[in-house]
Amino acid sequence: MTRTVTASAAIAFLAALLVFDQASADLNPYKAPPAFALGSGQASSGGFCGALPE
Repeated sequence: MTRTVTASAAIAFLAALLVFDQASADLNPYKAPPAFALGSGQASSGGFCGALPE
């Protein structure tokens, strides 16, 4: 009984997460960053915690 309840809750949570993700984000592959930008020439963006401020 406990496994059934836990598995059902986990599956329901994953389904709710997928529905929320699909409803909240507009999918546009042309604006998305590349998954792997190895050697693409694009500059990295974002921060690095050890970088000193300018």
